[in-house]
Amino acid sequence: MQETGVRNGAFGADKFGLRNLKQVHWNLGAPQLYQHSLSAGEAVLSADGALCADTGEFTGRSPKDKFTVRDATTDKKMWWAGNQSITAEQFETLYQDFLKHAEGKSLFAQDLYGGADPAYRIKTRVFTELAWHSLFIRTLLIRPEAVELTSFTPELTIIDMPSFRADPERHGCKSENVVAIDFARKIVLIAGSYYAGEMKKSVFTTLNYYLPERGVMPMHCSANVGAKGDAAIFFGLSGTGKTTLSADPNRTLIGDDEHGWGPNGVFNFEGGCYAKCIKLSKEAEPEIYAASTRFGAVLENCVLDEDTRVVDFDDGSKTENTRSAYPLDFIPNASRTGRAPQPKNVVMLAADAFGVLPPIAKLSPAQAMYHFLSGYTAKVAGTERGLGNEPQPEFSTCFGSPFLPLDPSVYGNMLRDLIAEHNVDCWLVNTGWTGGKYGTGSRMPIKVTRALLTAALDGSLRNVEFRTDKYFGFAVPTALPGVPAEILNPVNTWKDKDEFDKTARALVGMFQKNFAKFEAQVDAEVRAAAPDVKLAAE
Repeated sequence: MQETGVRNGAFGADKFGLRNLKQVHWNLGAPQLYQHSLSAGEAVLSADGALCADTGEFTGRSPKDKFTVRDATTDKKMWWAGNQSITAEQFETLYQDFLKHAEGKSLFAQDLYGGADPAYRIKTRVFTELAWHSLFIRTLLIRPEAVELTSFTPELTIIDMPSFRADPERHGCKSENVVAIDFARKIVLIAGSYYAGEMKKSVFTTLNYYLPERGVMPMHCSANVGAKGDAAIFFGLSGTGKTTLSADPNRTLIGDDEHGWGPNGVFNFEGGCYAKCIKLSKEAEPEIYAASTRFGAVLENCVLDEDTRVVDFDDGSKTENTRSAYPLDFIPNASRTGRAPQPKNVVMLAADAFGVLPPIAKLSPAQAMYHFLSGYTAKVAGTERGLGNEPQPEFSTCFGSPFLPLDPSVYGNMLRDLIAEHNVDCWLVNTGWTGGKYGTGSRMPIKVTRALLTAALDGSLRNVEFRTDKYFGFAVPTALPGVPAEILNPVNTWKDKDEFDKTARALVGMFQKNFAKFEAQVDAEVRAAAPDVKLAAE
């Protein structure tokens, strides 16, 4: 077996059970991985120097194909209502079949950290059969110093082989595509999908499992920090603006997707960003645009002009979920440590396609826990197969239910305790529609959102007059300099006031129906923080 690159010679691929490999390329950098990827025909080069790859059938994660080993520990610890199980025997069969499939192949290996805080990070080794996948995970996780690689011993090992096809009958899964996790052995097996995001989310899922018992809350969020050390956390599902709003030129970016909040403050799990780039523009998002149009960026499923190879970010013909992965230091004002003090503000982002949520609202601690467990946003027609003409609500508990190994109440209680301990202000921000629902109204102006967020984060929004929202019960500012007064009260932006009322009541009912599954797990204060359905239904 040939081996290239810097590695720990005493802890090689054989320690994982890999055998009879043709080659292992260890910890290669972007230039070498570009070369391997292009020569193998895995990807093409854009005019700007980004590496562009297609992921085939799977252009996003496949939660229905994710499985966890049910053993004596996970049987009692896991949130099985939100997770699927396989037996230890089925996982072992899959594992051995993976090892057999890898024989004779050239693999790429990266030794990386999940977590910027040395006290809580997990040492992760990732084997891939594709060079561009190796570059992707090298970009998204935290890269050790070269001197650390010679003694690197992994705690978590991931092997990603899209060419492997799982057998549902043999391996206990549902299709040829599978993500299988054994928490006891700290092994993740990924097969059948070329979508690179499965790797990074497997690390996130693992940290979500181990960190709570160590007093750290893992979060699906972005984070930034101001000049005075005033850190802010932004929760939100895909497409709600986590990456865009945290990339504020006036604040230092900590990270755009995954963080921990613990005794030492906030820390990034990653060393890169993974931005949704459909309709990405230089004018609206200059930092992300610049990071996505240069050497070292990895673009997924973006359309290139056949002649010029210029990326057309407006073209969603392959998928609406086009993605750009780039190192965190591609953002000029990004943190080099990935760490920040205890946060002063928590922001929950919702792209409300029903157009009835205000652009910003202040939440009490109980309301914050309610909306955190709700994890609301809305999908719109045309972005996903099977959606009709009307917006569809999406409730993803803790703004990340596919990545939660533990019961959501574990994370919800941690959030409430941390908010109370550090006296954190909480805000709900609508980055969705105003003036009507999707198809009638228009997208919330980003200038309005940024102005309101700036006022919230610098503390000035605390001092304005607030009203209590009739439908949701939270506090909404009535005026802010530079923001049109009518946009702060959504009903004033609708031509048909009766239709607004009908739509708002319907959304209140959706919240209530979704939250019913949590009512037995939360206290009376959180139950009372729900939208006042009785008032709204009068």
